[in-house]
This record gives sequence, C-alpha cells and structure tokens, in this order.
Amino acid sequence: MDVFKRCPAVSVVICTYNRADLLEKTLMSLLKLEDLALAEIIVVDNRSTDHTAETIKKFSAAHGQHIHLRYHYEREQGLSAARNAGITLSRAEVIAFLDDDAIPCATWLQTIMSAFGSNSELTAMGGKIEPMFETERPGWLTGPLELPYTIIDLGKAVREYPVGLNPFGANMAMRKTAFAAVMFPLHLGRKGDILLSGEESWVFEQIRKNGGTIMYHPHMAVKHFVPAARLTKEWIMNRYYCQGMSNAAQAVGLLGNAMLMAKTAAKVLYITMDSLLARTESRKLLNRCRFESIRGTLDTLRNRKSESAAG
Repeated sequence: MDVFKRCPAVSVVICTYNRADLLEKTLMSLLKLEDLALAEIIVVDNRSTDHTAETIKKFSAAHGQHIHLRYHYEREQGLSAARNAGITLSRAEVIAFLDDDAIPCATWLQTIMSAFGSNSELTAMGGKIEPMFETERPGWLTGPLELPYTIIDLGKAVREYPVGLNPFGANMAMRKTAFAAVMFPLHLGRKGDILLSGEESWVFEQIRKNGGTIMYHPHMAVKHFVPAARLTKEWIMNRYYCQGMSNAAQAVGLLGNAMLMAKTAAKVLYITMDSLLARTESRKLLNRCRFESIRGTLDTLRNRKSESAAG
C-alpha cells in the first residue's frame, strides 16, 4: 500500500499462542474496521505449536491487498516478551493491543486514532469489553468475579480510569513514548499455560507515576471470547492463586516484602470477617478465591526464601 511509504497511524499488536482458529476470527473481524488502511497489523506468534503460522499465511494470501499485515515468530515464551517484540517492531506513534480471541467493533480503530489525535495529553486508553461465552454463563459470575474474565463496562461517557482500575490487555492502546523508559516486565505475565499476570498493571502504574493520563472510551469496544474451560470454579480459583503469585513477584527488597505481608495480613482479617456475612454463592466463592490469592502469595514468598537459603 502506498500509505506505508509513510508511517502508519496505529500499530495493532496481536500476540497469540496456540489459538489459530480463534485468531483467524479476530483477523477476519479486522477487515470490517473503519480506517483500516491507516494501520499496520503485527501478529506475534509466541512459539505456537498448532497451525497458527499456516493460518496467518492463508489469511495474508487471501486478504493481503486489504490489510497491511506483518508476522513475527517470538522464541522467548511469555506474553510480556511477545508484547515487547511487537512494540519494537511497531512503526506508529500509537500502539494498540488486541487479544487473539477478541472481536473489535467497527469504530475501534477510528476511536483510537481520534482520541490520541485530539488530546496531546492522552498517554493510554482502553474501552468496553463484552464477554462472548462459549457455554451458558454461570450464575455465580457476577460483581468482582467479572474482572478476572476481563469484563468491563464503565458506562457511556469518556472518562479517566478510576484509581485501582486499568485498561485490560484485550483492549488497550498507548503512545509509543510510554515505552521509552519501560517495557512489559518479563517476570510477570502469562507464559504458555501459566496464568501469571500483573504486567499490565505495572506498566500503567509507571505511566501514572510519570504523570500520564489514562482514559476510558465506550466506543473503543471489543467482544472477548470466554471458553467453557474457564467457566468453572476450579479455573477462577486457580486464576486468583496465580494473581497471588504475581503480587509476590512484584515485591522487591525488605521494604517491599514487609509491605506485602502487612497488606496480606489485613486481607486475611477482612476476608475472614466478610466470610461470616456471605450469603450468596457468588460472595462465598469470591472469598474462597481471595484466600487462594493469599495462598499463592505466601507459597511464592516461602519458595523464594527456600531458594535464597539454598543458594
């Protein structure tokens, strides 16, 4: 395309791992985006062992005249490593991240370009994420339990994200300058089938520390696939356990560990009291999940201490 003699307006980074069939649906959905010609699409294959590479090759052959698509095979396992590779490869001043199982609305790309183009103070943004359940939604999946499933709806107005809440990786965009000093931390984030997290929160924390603005835009909306395998109490409890591991991984030094232990102790007290009042299935499960998060934190700290003593 002649337009890519100049830099694209947005680099859309899609990191993928062993989900070729879902990735194909995501790629097909991009063809319906408004202003697609102004963007480049970078698919980062994070050591997939299925037919991902073949799927991308076939899609590019069939639709390459309508979409500027680049493929990169990232050998270092981990979502953070894959995202960092996409950042390095990107040519645009704005980088948008889309999950390999997410379907953006037609105005998704246009909304991103318009928001960053009209607001020089905007550093990062995210939007609504609506679930697409493979099977019936469990009755217990309500309230705070929606967040681990990346379900988010902050209303119909453009607004700043509230303290303690950030855009999700399934649907987020940043200025490339946000990564001038920091990238996604390699010790956090998913690696293969291990459900570690925290890398996105860490990056957004750095953005806020540097005085950046993070906005929510309702027209930057995607639908996000939720497989049946995740709609179990066992999965959500494991997800919280891994979150606890991620919390421990972010604690650095004596002060960091001391603050983490103090927060953990306060959580134990709060959850214990709240458990006495819980009546609904959802509330009871939430507290079980919270205890799993604490167990993940303590197990990680215990293992770290053992490794330190052995080393």
